[in-house]
Amino acid sequence: MIRRRIMRRLRRWLYVVHRWIGIGTCLLFAMWFMSGVVMMYVAFPQLTDTERWAALPPIAWDKVQVSPDRAMAAAGFKRYPRDLRLAMLNEEPVYRLLGWDGERKTISAIDGQAVDHVSSEQALAVARHHPNAVRPELKETVERDQWSVTARFDPLRPLYLVSLGDPDGTELYISSRTGEIALDTTRTERVWNWLGSIPHWIYPTVLRKDGATWRLVVLWISGICMVTAVTGFWIGILRVRLRRRYASGAVTPYRGWMAWHHIAGLIGGVFVLTWMFSGWLSLNPGELFAGRGTAREAAVRYGGSEGPHMPAEFLSKVRSDETRLAAVEARFVWLGGQPLAILTGRDGGRRTLDPATGNAAPVSEARIFEAARLIMPNAALTMRQRLEVPDAYWYSHHQQRLLPVLRVGFDDDAYTWFHIDPTTGDILGRTDDSRRTYRWLFNALHSFDFALLLRYRPAWDAVVWLLSLAGLIVSVSGVVIGWRRLRQ
Repeated sequence: MIRRRIMRRLRRWLYVVHRWIGIGTCLLFAMWFMSGVVMMYVAFPQLTDTERWAALPPIAWDKVQVSPDRAMAAAGFKRYPRDLRLAMLNEEPVYRLLGWDGERKTISAIDGQAVDHVSSEQALAVARHHPNAVRPELKETVERDQWSVTARFDPLRPLYLVSLGDPDGTELYISSRTGEIALDTTRTERVWNWLGSIPHWIYPTVLRKDGATWRLVVLWISGICMVTAVTGFWIGILRVRLRRRYASGAVTPYRGWMAWHHIAGLIGGVFVLTWMFSGWLSLNPGELFAGRGTAREAAVRYGGSEGPHMPAEFLSKVRSDETRLAAVEARFVWLGGQPLAILTGRDGGRRTLDPATGNAAPVSEARIFEAARLIMPNAALTMRQRLEVPDAYWYSHHQQRLLPVLRVGFDDDAYTWFHIDPTTGDILGRTDDSRRTYRWLFNALHSFDFALLLRYRPAWDAVVWLLSLAGLIVSVSGVVIGWRRLRQ
């Protein structure tokens, strides 16, 4: 008797919790399903390497008088930086340096002076090199707005916002400190993201500018919504009758919107639950999943050099090669204790040179695998692969992934893998057991990144549309039911 009374009371609270929490959260569910469909086709604005290279003028090698060594000394770097590259700032070649602590420095390759401010006129001149430039016009100076809200733009602020005057409504964000193009957006991206990523991620500038607060708010909101989904699915199972049906012959006791809510919730309930749970996991609560970046110590071991040194003899020789004159960017790296200069053209084509001689120096896979052995000194290299086609852990969907790519794996406790560019030797990403688990718990459950669906892309669209429609029916019916109850 007591047990029955307790069960009756628990069931009552189950209904009460679902009813009153659901009134508010169903609006969020409806918003998430609709905005998620938009995000299938329009991503949040970002500047890709391809777009950045296309907007750079060729390096004026005859003006380069400062070696990489002198540039590092002028920037005050005692150790080799995380990134060192040479490019043009309008008519002036400059070195751009990125330290492991996030510090950025720009040094003139003409006289070795630091560049710490770029005028609005210089920013307009940078914009004129963009292939879409028609009538570049300075709109305003932006400290932080909806598209440049995240902390990764902080070292580049304030930003000049320049309109290119092209039919696509392209706008560039150009750093007033370094003259770099930090971001580009188009009219289509800006409009559709107000219906896609911004509501989906709960991404208003006033909240997102504080990353820690934004993360906490979204974790709590999505956690409460999970309670709604769990209690609703539980109630749906309790109220359905597949064998001993109700007097009307129906499997549900409800009518109208309540019936739609019940049946759609049962059909799409598992999807709603896994989708909410995977979205919650995307914020990495409790730091459950490891990062994807490569630690400085591992990168230094792979490169084989930490001292601020880079041979520069090639500067006097590169001017005689017309094909090298077309390079818009030169990166200086170390690979297995040997220096390497990577020259990139406006079309993204790359060539590797030996900085000590200026001669072509193609990177062999053997050299990469040999250097990779040093990344994790306390673990053995147990995997050497060359991927020619995508697999479950390296594929293009929401972001473009390079192919072919090299994969190396170690026998450490986390079974760590590194993916490496076979042309340049660049480490493209790190993954371990936790990241591979994350791939299935988030990418698979939230974005339906299954190989078979992605291989036949219309199948992926159809599945996600159908499941989103089921979720939308559950959400909209819940909104109607909640509104009616509030009116009563």
